[in-house]
Amino acid sequence: MDALFIVERINDLFNITNKKIYSSESGITYQADKRVKKLGYCVNLTLETIEEARIHGVDMMVTHHDAWDEIFGLKEACVEKLAEYGISHYYNHLPLDDCNFGTNDSLLGKLNLEPVKRTHEWEGLYFGRIAEYDEEIEFNDLVKMMEHLLEEPVKSWRFNDKTVKRVGLVCGNGAPTACLKEAVENDCDVYITGECNLYTIQYAQFKGMNLIIGSHTFTEFFGIESLAMKLNENIKELEVVRLNEEHYETNIK
Repeated sequence: MDALFIVERINDLFNITNKKIYSSESGITYQADKRVKKLGYCVNLTLETIEEARIHGVDMMVTHHDAWDEIFGLKEACVEKLAEYGISHYYNHLPLDDCNFGTNDSLLGKLNLEPVKRTHEWEGLYFGRIAEYDEEIEFNDLVKMMEHLLEEPVKSWRFNDKTVKRVGLVCGNGAPTACLKEAVENDCDVYITGECNLYTIQYAQFKGMNLIIGSHTFTEFFGIESLAMKLNENIKELEVVRLNEEHYETNIK
């Protein structure tokens, strides 16, 4: 099978209501002229994850993020390295945040939370969630659960003394106060996301909203893993492997 066959199987998993938006937020960035027998998955396309793919003998990478435009020159360097190694690459960004097996719903499932509302809409795609526990839990227990799942330290701020029943979640970059505002308006006890800045913290304090901040990468990991596992189930002859990424983000918070 070739890379285009894999992409067709991926597209079959999504309810595509706007082809223009879907294609702008997902697709092949490089297609090697070779059959795909082994697929590697991770959150980010970087020179380091491409090297991981080479070490594992991967024919195609599937990631959540394309190389970031904000890292000037990275995209061109990645395409050059993919071509050198003969590795195809596909990414799926906002559609994976939106879908019911993607980044947000996968993390909620790991946290034993039940989604009750899709939030943070952009062009018909929803990159956030409101979710609830059947029974209230302690805030510190939720923090420990997050650290266990993400396998990294998380930052937390306690700005109310409530137990946790209702949670707002934006996997990845939910740092803008406009994102936190939706959790406030939905009467959440805590807001979870993968990035923060001064305004996030001060707005949470102003509104009495507890905060849990993991890393952008590992709050989103379970979504790309879910996609890879679906491919593994649907294409029996395809071998699927995880590509390791550094937990460097926690060192800069």
